[in-house]
Amino acid sequence: MRILLVEDDALLGDGVRSGLKQGGFAVDWVMDGRQAGLALETGSYEAVVLDLGLPGLGGMEILRRVRSRGDSVPILIVTARDAIDDRVAGLDAGGDDYVVKPFDLSELQARLRALVRRSNQQIEPLIVHGDLTLDPTARTVCHAGLAVELTAREFAILHVLLLNAGRALSRAQIEDRLYGWGEEIESNAVEVFIHHLRRKLSPELIRTVRGVGYMIERASS
Repeated sequence: MRILLVEDDALLGDGVRSGLKQGGFAVDWVMDGRQAGLALETGSYEAVVLDLGLPGLGGMEILRRVRSRGDSVPILIVTARDAIDDRVAGLDAGGDDYVVKPFDLSELQARLRALVRRSNQQIEPLIVHGDLTLDPTARTVCHAGLAVELTAREFAILHVLLLNAGRALSRAQIEDRLYGWGEEIESNAVEVFIHHLRRKLSPELIRTVRGVGYMIERASS
C-alpha cells in the first residue's frame, strides 16, 4: 500500500517513514504543504498521514482542498495539537482519523490498515478469497489451510490484487502502489513476482488480461 507522509519534522518524519516501510507500506514523504498538495494532485495513494502544523500551506487547508475536489483518499491527521477543538476542526475539515504526538508506530500502522479497509468497503481484517486467506496485520498467507511463505513484494502484489478483485490493474498501476519515490524498479519485476505467486499458490489465481494487465476474479458468493 502506498502512503503519503506529510511531516515537516525531519527526525520524526524519517522515523515514521522507516517504521511504515518495515510494516510493508510504500511511503512518499514531503515536508511542507505545497509539496503535499502537488503530490496529492499527481499521485495515487491508499492513505495520507498528515501533520496539521506545516510550513507553506497548512494541513487544514490541504484537507479542505482535497475534499473540495471530491478526493476521498483516507486521511489520518497526526499533530501535537491535543485540544478537543483542534480534533473536531480536523475531522470536520475532512480528516478520517486523528492521533496525537507522541504516538506508537504500531498503532499508526493499525489505524492506516483500518482506514484502507473501510475505503475498500472491507469489514473483516482478514481478506478471504476462496481457500486463500491473507492477513494484512500479521503479513501471512494461507492457501488450502497451509501457510505459504511470500517475499515482501509478492505479499504486496497479492494484497493489491485482492483489494481490487474483479478489476484489472496495469503493470504501472501495480508499481505505483508498491514503490515509493526513489526506489529502483526493474523493468520486468511485476511479471516475475506474479510468476512466483502463480507457482506458490495457483496458476489460475491471477489472470492476465491481454492489453491491460492482471486481475484476480471476484470470489463467488
